[in-house]
Amino acid sequence: MIELVMFDADGVLFDSEESNVAYYNWIFARIGEPPLDRDEEIATISFAASEVFAARARGDAAKLGRMHDLTRNMDQTPFFKMLRPPIELRPFMLELKRRYKLGLATNRSATVPALVEHLGLGGIFDAVASALDKVRPKPAPDILRLCLQRAGVDATRAVYVGDSRIDREAAENAGMHFIGVGSRIEHHRLIATIADLRKALELLDASQA
Repeated sequence: MIELVMFDADGVLFDSEESNVAYYNWIFARIGEPPLDRDEEIATISFAASEVFAARARGDAAKLGRMHDLTRNMDQTPFFKMLRPPIELRPFMLELKRRYKLGLATNRSATVPALVEHLGLGGIFDAVASALDKVRPKPAPDILRLCLQRAGVDATRAVYVGDSRIDREAAENAGMHFIGVGSRIEHHRLIATIADLRKALELLDASQA
């Protein structure tokens, strides 16, 4: 039976495309860089900020350093306000928490603690792991394995809820079950939004009985 439900953040708990694009374009504008192109916009949903910055810097260490410097003291509030959760998250999570441990495993880094509070999810997660922990980002399994370790749950009794190919690959590499969310991912367990998650979990539990 499933003991731990582990969530990705972007594209699962909320639609973040508008927020992410605004965040990176704010940084790029201040160092004289052009805004994100469409391929970069898509990449910002799933990839760690360090990867997005590195791809744009193209080996220019000084440029990369300026990007990271800007992130250290910037006000995240305007960008958090652009996030679009599909449902009211806290009551939904509290209901899930009656049956499962809950985890958060994301390629986000420095924004994670403030993001959790902004979403009203303080005290909800039994374990959190992110790129802030200085492990390899997804699709490597490191972040998911760290979250499993912190939750004290075996991978075979955990499911990762994600919206992208790299989420699916990270779950597979970690030996976890997977539930896909949205239109950007193909999987035999697929839901439109996390509002449909309870039924998918019931089916997964039944298949493990």
